[in-house]
Amino acid sequence: MRGAGPAVAALLARLGIRTVSGLLRHYPRDWEDRSRHVPLKDWNSSPVCTEVTVLAHDWFGFGRTKTLKIYVEDETARACLVCFNRPFLQRQLPPGARCRLYGQFYYKFGDIQSTAFDIEPIARPSGGDNPGSTAGRILPLYPLTEGLTQNALRKLTRLALDKAIPSIKNELPDNIITRDALLHKADAIRAIHFPTTLEELANAKRTLIYEELFYLEIIIGKRAGRRRGMGNREWGVGNRGGEGNREWGVGNRGRSSNSPHSPLPTPHSLQHRLLERLPFALTPGQAAAVEEINADMDSPYPMARLIQGDVGSGKTLVSFLAALKAVQGGGQAALLAPTELLARQHAENAAALLEPLGIRIAFLTGNLKSSGRAQLLKALAAGEIDIAAGTHALFSQDVAYRNLRLVIVDEQHRFGVLQRQAIMEKGATPDLIMMSATPIPRSLALTVFGDLDVSEIRDLPPGRKTVKTHLKMQSNAKEVYDFVRRELAAGHQAYFVYPLIDGESEANLAGLNLKDAVSMSERLAREVFPGFPLALLHSKVDDDEKRRIMDAFRRGEVKILAATSVVEVGVDVPNATCMVVEHAERFGLSALHQLRGRVGRGQAQSYCFLVYADKLTDDGKTRLKVMLENSDGFVIAEEDLKLRGPGQIAGIEQSGYLKLGLSDPVRDAGELARARADAFALLEADPELQRAENLRVAEVMSRATPFGVELSSF
Repeated sequence: MRGAGPAVAALLARLGIRTVSGLLRHYPRDWEDRSRHVPLKDWNSSPVCTEVTVLAHDWFGFGRTKTLKIYVEDETARACLVCFNRPFLQRQLPPGARCRLYGQFYYKFGDIQSTAFDIEPIARPSGGDNPGSTAGRILPLYPLTEGLTQNALRKLTRLALDKAIPSIKNELPDNIITRDALLHKADAIRAIHFPTTLEELANAKRTLIYEELFYLEIIIGKRAGRRRGMGNREWGVGNRGGEGNREWGVGNRGRSSNSPHSPLPTPHSLQHRLLERLPFALTPGQAAAVEEINADMDSPYPMARLIQGDVGSGKTLVSFLAALKAVQGGGQAALLAPTELLARQHAENAAALLEPLGIRIAFLTGNLKSSGRAQLLKALAAGEIDIAAGTHALFSQDVAYRNLRLVIVDEQHRFGVLQRQAIMEKGATPDLIMMSATPIPRSLALTVFGDLDVSEIRDLPPGRKTVKTHLKMQSNAKEVYDFVRRELAAGHQAYFVYPLIDGESEANLAGLNLKDAVSMSERLAREVFPGFPLALLHSKVDDDEKRRIMDAFRRGEVKILAATSVVEVGVDVPNATCMVVEHAERFGLSALHQLRGRVGRGQAQSYCFLVYADKLTDDGKTRLKVMLENSDGFVIAEEDLKLRGPGQIAGIEQSGYLKLGLSDPVRDAGELARARADAFALLEADPELQRAENLRVAEVMSRATPFGVELSSF
């Protein structure tokens, strides 16, 4: 392309632009509307866009800092343009010149002033109109890199449009374009960069956003179809809750609303025998999840279901019931947890609940001694173990299962794509359950986990009391200590959580002076709670010591646990009633909610104290206010999504799951729902995209990544 020599190409490469297509997909971040007249007198309501007359020049400063000031006026007011690093404007804009002015203004030293402005003569010095004028236009503002200007990128983009427009074809089906009055693809690409009106810009955005989401859902639908081996009539997109939820693709896949579901556990089944032994009944949310899982496991297609539930909602019990169904069918189940602490707790709970039913449980981690490991692996391969709970060791190369029928992944966001794939490959198309105690908003769950069915357990077991949350400044920490002391004296236990392990962290070396677990555990034991046994727990403590400490805490021998966020998951001590999080402003909403969920697991009233720095950022204030006002993890997840955006939730950004151009699954949730319904309907009618009207979709899908959408396999 003319104008894109080696130097410019290197600058563009910094922005990830290497082709004409890439340049046209480098969408503006904003647009300047220079088509609307805004006089100088309205400078504080919006950017000024007006015609002015140059009145005079002035200078201030000396030497290199000498700076030009240009005084201008329109029919409503006068203003001063401070021309940092632009002395050449003295020649271009002599007194008396008529100019077009666009810029942001402020009031200072008795003048309306601007340092961020564009100004151009209405006519060239030689006479005639200025052909490069931006007057009356809507101009794109692009993300830039050092050395590249807006004007340079605009010129290149215009050249790219001239080159590419004749060859750009529609990528959405014609019936959708007609139905929704969308723009043709070439018109949308031109208008997103250089719209003639704001209405045309809005239509271009709508078209390209919908196209991105449509192909995102086609990708998800195709992957779901491959995994489930669906035929033409197996593309049902859910049946729970009527037509509204059909669009979201939730519920039992491929079953019409009048098809029979597997009932809850039948008499004499292992599931039924476990439920008879429990001193409580399943909550409605748990019962619904078990029913959905049973229906999935009875279907001819491998199950892939995400179970979302708040902390303490009973997801683990639901997964145990699923494991019993797999075992009763002659198979084995593997329960994968991210930490040895959590894996051990699952193994212990499974042993207590399931061994009386004759179920054989094993616990497998990387720390198992070689002699015991060899014996365990032999039993696993021979089918003498029904359920194996463990960490990454469950999918080590030397681990073999006789008949792995169910894989359960707890805290699924802590595992990568390849790790989940490795455990799945240990069986012949086993069923999959992924559990998350960090609820993911529905709009995002159906984007990131769009080829999974989603079960939500929103109710908590009866008798659980809501944890009372209090916000306290560090300067009032003594009030927190006094309250906790009374709880300890009443026989209860407490957690104190800190953002750092010790004072030698990079954060403290940078001068942040944050409290740390090591030094504060010493102070708490020596000065604050000298009469109560205290233990220290963090990621550097070896596994045997962690197990010893946690066992002592569960037994009540340790009354206070000073820790880092290592206790965020997998710690269940019903007698603990106080959670104190120091420097709470340093934790995300998800972590704070998980930490709060460590208490309130028994019958006694529990409390969470979020202790924060006396000076807070606006984001910090917002997060703490959300925690104070909400106890529902799903609501907190929605608020977290608003604060952080979809890229940082559930590890999406870090894992490279999703890269979209203009669309936002949260902001555009309605468009996402429609795109999903359209994509799944198209695939239901033509799974292989072989019909004439779908050949263009098939062509787009044959590329490595469809235009505007990049989605790696989960």
